[in-house]
Amino acid sequence: MAAVKMTEGSLLLESCSAPLFYRKSQPSSGDARMFVLLLHGIRFSSENWLSIGTLETLAKAGCCAVAIDLPLGRSKSAKAPAAVGELAPAGFLKEVCEKLNLVPVVVISPSLSGMYSLPFLLEYQALVAYIPIAPICTEKFTAEQYQSVPTLIVYGDQDAQLGEVSRRNLMNLADHNVVVMKGAGHPCYLDDPDTWHKAL
Repeated sequence: MAAVKMTEGSLLLESCSAPLFYRKSQPSSGDARMFVLLLHGIRFSSENWLSIGTLETLAKAGCCAVAIDLPLGRSKSAKAPAAVGELAPAGFLKEVCEKLNLVPVVVISPSLSGMYSLPFLLEYQALVAYIPIAPICTEKFTAEQYQSVPTLIVYGDQDAQLGEVSRRNLMNLADHNVVVMKGAGHPCYLDDPDTWHKAL
């Protein structure tokens, strides 16, 4: 197996009052074949991607992966660019990706992080491939706004909150595949990390 380099850091955005914490994994040698940005839900943080092995799995697959703490977790002193459930400016994630040299990028976006990822996805679709995991705010866009962005829609079949609703809305993305994780709830990647990593 390939060796992995793991680091931690912080970045300051023009729109934030305090730095955002991040964890980064990459192959210890050679160039990354893909860049991945991992977001998180309201009760979670970048720690989850570390603890279930997603950061390591992606680096072993040759990817440079960055899991940021949105203005929660270790970034809670940063001011969020929008209230929970409202759409954040698309430029927020664009600035994150540019400062971390993650262009083009695959964005993995569970739950709350939909308020950040969907505006970015729809405004900067040439920069993005998308892996939504039952994100919020999918109802805020029309079928016409969802463009041809490579998408892997993931949700747990036991997710009574957002799974089916977000899947239905995201099916408007023309270039998509769907992975339904059997027996998994809303944070399906936590319920079954092995199936999640295989799908990823």
